[in-house]
Amino acid sequence: PDAGQMEDIFRGFAALREKSPAAPEVQTQVKVWQDFITKNLYTCTDEILAGLGQMYVCDERFQANLDKYGEGTAKLMSDAIAIYCKK
Repeated sequence: PDAGQMEDIFRGFAALREKSPAAPEVQTQVKVWQDFITKNLYTCTDEILAGLGQMYVCDERFQANLDKYGEGTAKLMSDAIAIYCKK
């Protein structure tokens, strides 16, 4: 997968940290992330995505990696993914 594109997606989430996880632009970013995973790694169903979202805050390594882009990035991604997958 294109690491630069992946970093751009994480930076995109970081830039949206002041927004609600339910905000349309945050939800769009979740779709971008899901599509990136499906295109580059494996088919990312909503169920798989929901599991990833939980891991982003439950696993300290994931949280630390995502929060490098800005404190709270992992939590925003996790909360936004949970909302996205319930739709």
